[in-house]
Amino acid sequence: MTDPVDRTDPVRADRPGAVPSEPTDRARTGDGAGADRRERTGRAERAAFAQVEAELAARGFTRMVFELDRISSLLDLLGSPQRAYPSIHLTGTNGKTSTARMIDSLLRAFGLHTGRYTSPHLETVRERISLDGEPVDEARFSAVYHEVKPLAELVDDRSAEPLTYFDMTTALAFATFADAPVDVAVVEVGLGGAEDATNVIQAGVCVLTPVGLDHTEWLGDTLQDIAVAKAGIIHPGATVICAAQEEEAARPILQRCAEVGATVAREGSEFGVLRRAVAVGGQVLTLQGLGGVYEEVFVPLHGAHQAQNAAVALAAVEAFLGAGARRQLDVEAVREGFAAASSPGRLERVRSAPTILLDGAHNPQGMAATVTALQEEFAFSKLVAVMGTLADKDAASMLELLEPVVDQLVVTRNSSPRALPVKELAALAAEVFGPDRVEVAEEMPDAIEAAVALAEEDVPGELAGVGVLITGSVVTVADARRLLKR
Repeated sequence: MTDPVDRTDPVRADRPGAVPSEPTDRARTGDGAGADRRERTGRAERAAFAQVEAELAARGFTRMVFELDRISSLLDLLGSPQRAYPSIHLTGTNGKTSTARMIDSLLRAFGLHTGRYTSPHLETVRERISLDGEPVDEARFSAVYHEVKPLAELVDDRSAEPLTYFDMTTALAFATFADAPVDVAVVEVGLGGAEDATNVIQAGVCVLTPVGLDHTEWLGDTLQDIAVAKAGIIHPGATVICAAQEEEAARPILQRCAEVGATVAREGSEFGVLRRAVAVGGQVLTLQGLGGVYEEVFVPLHGAHQAQNAAVALAAVEAFLGAGARRQLDVEAVREGFAAASSPGRLERVRSAPTILLDGAHNPQGMAATVTALQEEFAFSKLVAVMGTLADKDAASMLELLEPVVDQLVVTRNSSPRALPVKELAALAAEVFGPDRVEVAEEMPDAIEAAVALAEEDVPGELAGVGVLITGSVVTVADARRLLKR
């Protein structure tokens, strides 16, 4: 919408004897009217987006139905938007979102227009669908939703189960990317791989981050079962970038590659981290890529696990852009891409004095990586943790990993309907930490307040070495981030 025409006195200020004139009442009225229109438009867009969010939520935020017929039918009705661009597809147990964000940043450093689809979100569902590194705005999200909605209702009417929340956001992402249009989509699975709604893309480059035991109620009780499910994103002719895996997980991944004729590059063989050094605000890496060695690469993220994610991201972008034994990517562009990378909620500092870190570790593998990073890269003289987790997670193992690096613990409950009740978490924590080191707060604001008070207690002078870590679930981090980022 254009602003009203400026109707001030046309006398030029540089004309001899002229002075700048005051705007007329009509001009002031016009400017005010324009501001009013913009405000009304903004309110209307916010209201429309809130209605879209409510309709999506009504499909059941946590409802899961694993089969591809419904999403395939919907995308067919939409004209198969996922075929309008090439994709890089990511699965694994930990590190998917961070790796996806690094891939996105690298691709943009090479001048490509990107679409990125990740989950879950921290503050708004718009975070799941990004164009050129930024979440889509409310107006665009709502517009695409209303294009998809009538076709989704047709599919619902024909199906035994209606489309899920994740089915819908997946379709919205693919349609948004086609409309943009993007040069490449970076797509993270929601859960598993073979029967995940994203597995309609049949990507030319597939990425497997480390596979561990998680979501066992849906994917199976063994690493082999989980790896089989995740390897389902590998389709004929794909190039597979595979992080280091335990042998039980590696076998089915390599078997799948052999079955479908996919080419695989493995961390520790074709690519990897050669050297890493802690730096202010992150780390400096030397990476072995598919096309050669990349030195002096600054990544503004903490931990050896993020260095591993960086190596995987680089190899994926090399594979997509055609780098290899005879061609290396431009090193300066690689440095630029990594330097611009971010991963909210992954050892993210949101406050100082005391330092407050948010970390979405939600399983033993993730917590082990977080603890290692805390030990190697932070020098806290006193650290208090706030923890809230989901009922289906291995809370006891996460507590055991956290205990050696934490002085005191505040247990709480996050906003998920699947949250582990505070009393149950407190009982587990008391067994690991001892009852004297555990406090209970039913609500997140009280938990943060209690943790800060404990961190500051009996600390003379500056609070530079004092910290609070909020962890245990992405939902816990999202709840805390909404409070602390205001």
